[in-house]
Amino acid sequence: MIEVDTVGGLGNIVVDTQSHRGHPPEYWAERCTQRICSISETAEPHIKQQAEAFRLAIYSAILYYIKQSINSERCTMKNNLTKQGHDDLATILKELK
Repeated sequence: MIEVDTVGGLGNIVVDTQSHRGHPPEYWAERCTQRICSISETAEPHIKQQAEAFRLAIYSAILYYIKQSINSERCTMKNNLTKQGHDDLATILKELK
């Protein structure tokens, strides 16, 4: 009989929730930025400063494109509703922000 002892781990599990809405674009931009770049606690101060500037640039770019994507999807949904004859719903969707 062969026995194998294994230990598994999932790492840190974090749960973020919202009440009656989804997460805003800023939340997703921050999560994405954290996955792309991290800054070592032991890095030299000038390296940390450059890394923080890079992290902020990444965050800003991600946030911009997330917001563009949301606007694009809303436009597509509005046009699809209009094509299907649901002008009232299309108008409501256009006014939502």
